[in-house]
Amino acid sequence: MNYYDPYYSDYDAVFGGFMLLFFFVFLVLLIIGYVVNALIYFMASKTNGFDDVAYIAWIPIINIYSLFLLTAPGDDDATIRAAAKKITLIYAGLFIISFVPLVGFLASIVMFGYWIFYTYRLLYRWTGETGKAVLYIILSIITCGLFYVIYGLMRMRRPFVV
Repeated sequence: MNYYDPYYSDYDAVFGGFMLLFFFVFLVLLIIGYVVNALIYFMASKTNGFDDVAYIAWIPIINIYSLFLLTAPGDDDATIRAAAKKITLIYAGLFIISFVPLVGFLASIVMFGYWIFYTYRLLYRWTGETGKAVLYIILSIITCGLFYVIYGLMRMRRPFVV
């Protein structure tokens, strides 16, 4: 064993190369997922009458407002927007709290629950059936979001059923 060798063995270099490759593949998939998700929110917002704020779907972190706007309860435009802003502020508070140790873990779980629930509401608005929306959420979780992407791309230009 040579103590001046920067690598303990050749396997360490190979492992490091695979980790770097994995990181870049993960980064590319993350960017593709972000762009597709933003496209789904953007087109769904334009289709369902939120043309003035559809651009928010392309802004990182703030684009969650698009999801909440598409799924907020209410009968008229002002009520829907107020509910979406309220939900977004709660989500932003949870996001800030998620950086606090221990409590942040619980805030992250609640944020994930919010995201799942409002994604369910979006799927419910597209399908009009509770059973289908739950099935589509389960399929999305099993396929790591691939089902949601495919279904969202198919339905983004159609108005909500419910």
